[in-house]
This record gives sequence, structure tokens and C-alpha cells, in this order.
Amino acid sequence: MNRLNRNDLTPSKIVEELNKYIIGQNDAKRAVAIALRNRWRRQQIEGALKDEIMPNNIILIGPTGVGKTEIARRLAKQVDAPFVKVEASKFTEVGYVGRDVESIIRDLVEFSVTLVKSEKTVEVRHKAMKMAEERILDLLIPPVRKTFNGEPEEEQGGEAFQNQKTREWMKEKLRNGELDDKLIEYDVQQAAVGMQVLGPFGGDDFGINIQELMSSVMPKKKKKKKTTIKEAREFMTEEEAQKLIDLDAVYREAIIRAENTGIVFIDEIDKIAGGGKGHGPDVSREGVQRDMLPIVEGSNVNTKYGIVKTDHILFIASGAFHVSKPSDLIPELQGRFPIRVELKSLTEDDFIKILTLPQNALLKQYTALLEVEGVKVEFKEDGIAEVARIAREVNEQVENIGARRLHTILTTLLDDILFDVPDVMPKKVIKVDAKMVKEKLEKIVTDRDLSKYIL
Repeated sequence: MNRLNRNDLTPSKIVEELNKYIIGQNDAKRAVAIALRNRWRRQQIEGALKDEIMPNNIILIGPTGVGKTEIARRLAKQVDAPFVKVEASKFTEVGYVGRDVESIIRDLVEFSVTLVKSEKTVEVRHKAMKMAEERILDLLIPPVRKTFNGEPEEEQGGEAFQNQKTREWMKEKLRNGELDDKLIEYDVQQAAVGMQVLGPFGGDDFGINIQELMSSVMPKKKKKKKTTIKEAREFMTEEEAQKLIDLDAVYREAIIRAENTGIVFIDEIDKIAGGGKGHGPDVSREGVQRDMLPIVEGSNVNTKYGIVKTDHILFIASGAFHVSKPSDLIPELQGRFPIRVELKSLTEDDFIKILTLPQNALLKQYTALLEVEGVKVEFKEDGIAEVARIAREVNEQVENIGARRLHTILTTLLDDILFDVPDVMPKKVIKVDAKMVKEKLEKIVTDRDLSKYIL
């Protein structure tokens, strides 16, 4: 997906980008596009009012496989925002064994640190490559030793000049890739072995990793490594880049980015909706909601990189709400998700569009995979329509898993081709039409019990 410049984050442009990957669901796209634009608008405001403007968190309501998660993930990718997806059902009330809700924010910050670090690495990569080249040249042609007064030994004999000339010649060959396959032995730093703290709360709850602490204090050991120069250059470039990066600045920026542009996607929020019975597991589910409330409302969470304020993190929740409804959530949590969008079930026509239109459409993926083997697959219109019809039919008969049904159907349809192509498939062009689809899948579709396992 093309990353949009901050100033280009107009709702229409955001929706336009989402349309490249997700079919339909225009209401949901509009809602998230407005939410993202509002974050940019807030950044432009001066004064105390800026801190008072809270994000309008969103609940996406709809069956599985209709694009809820994909909308949130693609939204984050558009602007390189820190993004984390969690399942509400994986969390437990404080005092019970399981993950606590604050680990959501710690995960978000970890993602943000990785994001910022990778950006900084790109910035210093050119300089790091030059440093890596010098290290390799030092191994290939050791520099002339210097005397106590700093002058090269036997300089009058021209050794230093000759050495420099040889280095320049070798550097040219190195940059042209002529030495890529030559083996070289070099030292690599080996981190000291530490220990991970484990306990009833889990390591992430402390926000402290003793292994990292110990590795920063204990001296690092060196060991010999032998690889090709091509691999050594990549390794040394990465190592030199890490030395050039100011980690404290990375952590500060990562926290700012997580606080102001972070997106948390809470899936299966309907699984912690109590339904108002007040007995048994409902009590624990309500406890998780109450633990989640401060994070969504705005609080400070302690992480190993520093304190993170959650006030302006955008929370997008989703759920099918088959056996419960949004009003079954505790009122306080409902109030923190003012925007509710209902996503529609996918139709047969939607399946046809999903198979063909997006940039990462499944048919394009399988076509590319088989082109590697020198085989061209032609998906005929009637074949695509038949795949869509079967997907809709199986979803109605067994369980509606939305567009995910297309994955299982195409895997079954192309199973023999994918298996036989390298060895026994003589054809260079394979046509997938309605007749082929029916012959391959009709029996499976009519056998309802079997379709539960295969489709």
C-alpha cells in the first residue's frame, strides 16, 4: 500500500487506498477515515485545547471474514502508525492467571520501537555500509602499522602509498560484487547469557527483561564467524547501523508515536460482553471490561521504555455479536466507543470482486505462484462466478466465515495442479472454467459433513 503523506490524509484519499484491498464496507471505511483525519487535525491545534480532544473510538459489528481486521491493519499501514491486534477473549481479570490488559500498550510500544528503529536504520544505512566496507578491507588488507609518533613504518619506501592504492583497487572490486563469493572470517559479538524473570504475572507485566539488563552490564564475548563477503557485508552493515542509532532518541520518539498515532484493534470484544446474568464466567468477563476501561479512557502505563499515556490512542473494537449485543457491554465501556458501524455480509457479487479486483487478490496470487513454474493459469469469468457461487453456498450451509471461505475453496480446487506441476504437468496453459470448478468441487459441496472439514 502506498504510504500517504500526513497532509494528504484526506478521508477520500484514505478510502481510496482502502478500496485497493477491501471490497465494500463503505460505512466502515468512512468511519475510520474520519477518525484518522481527526487525529491529524488535532495535531495542528495549538494550546491546551489540543489535549482535551479525545479520539472517537469505533466498534465494528459484523460476521467473521467481512474485512474488519483488514480495514484496521491497512489503515495503520497507510501512515506507518504503530498497530497491535489483540483478542479480548485472551485477557483475564486482575488476580486471575492470564494476560493483563496493560500488556496491550506494552505490545504497542514494542511495535513502535521496532518501527522507529527500522526508519533510523534506513537513514544511517549508507554510512553504515561504508563502515562495513572498511572493516572488510581491514581484514583483506591489514592497514600499515604506525610507529609511536603516528607515522607509518617504512613510509619512505612507499609501503603506505602502495597499501592505500591496493585498498582502493580492492574497494572497487568489493563494490562491484566481484568478491561476493569469497570466504572471510571475522569476529562477532555474542551477548552475555542472562535470565528471564518468570512468575505468576508474566515477564511483560514487569516491563523489565533481566536478560537485557544483564547483557548491557556483562562484557560481550567475541566468536569467530566464517561466511561469504556478501553475507559479512550485510551483517556488518546492520551491526554498524545499530551503533550509529541513538537508542534513547528512538525510545522517546517511539513513545510519542505510540501515544499520538497508535492504533489498538480489539477483536472478539463480544466474547467479554456479559449479557447481564451476573453469575459464573460473566463476572470474570465484566472484570476484564472494567480492567480495560482505564486504558481506553486514558491512563498512564509503565513500560520498560518509559511511561505511556493512552489518552489519544485510537481503539477500534470488533465483534460478531451473534449471542450478545453491544448494549451488553458495561455502560462505561460503551461510552468510550461512540461510533458504531455495522458491516454487511458478503454477497456472491462481492466474492467475485474480492477474487479479482484488489491488488493482492487471491487469483493474482495463485497466477504469480504458478508462473514461477512456467505455467500460465487463465481464470475464466464463468469459473470465477462458479467459485463465488460455491463460496456463498457453503457459507450458508455450514458456517459463514466470509471471504476466508475463498481461501479453502481455491486451495482445494488447485490442489492437484499445485502438486503435479513440477513433475508431470505437460500443459503450459491451464484454463479454470465453470466445468472444471464443478467437476472438482460439486461432490464436496453436496456432502455437507465432508464440507465442514474440506471447505
